[in-house]
Amino acid sequence: MSLFDTLASQVLGGSEQSSALAGLLESQGGVAGLIEKFQNGGLGEIAQSWISTGSNLPISAEQIESVLGNETIANLASQFGVDPQQAASQLSSVLPQLIDGLTPNGELPAGGSGDLLSAGLDLLKGKLFG
Repeated sequence: MSLFDTLASQVLGGSEQSSALAGLLESQGGVAGLIEKFQNGGLGEIAQSWISTGSNLPISAEQIESVLGNETIANLASQFGVDPQQAASQLSSVLPQLIDGLTPNGELPAGGSGDLLSAGLDLLKGKLFG
């Protein structure tokens, strides 16, 4: 079981939610791409706290929506089977923990979007569709 698979299962529980979150990360360019989006949205300090070895700063559902956009949140909501506001709220509590877990040494994995994430996504896809 990969680190991503383990973390997604612990944080989200079900494989459908894990798959939805994996799809979200993949669509944003992995961990590095997602962090870049938060930096470009003026929330770089918050996102950086999830990577660093210190405590994670919180993020609100509204901040998640402003960075990821309504369409991304709506797509995620339909995969979770909830309304968009609830999806953004769930993501605001899950994302800091997941990014923190995917960056155990306090820095992004080498190779841009991250070999760790790619390996985790491949394993997760294999379990779901293999």
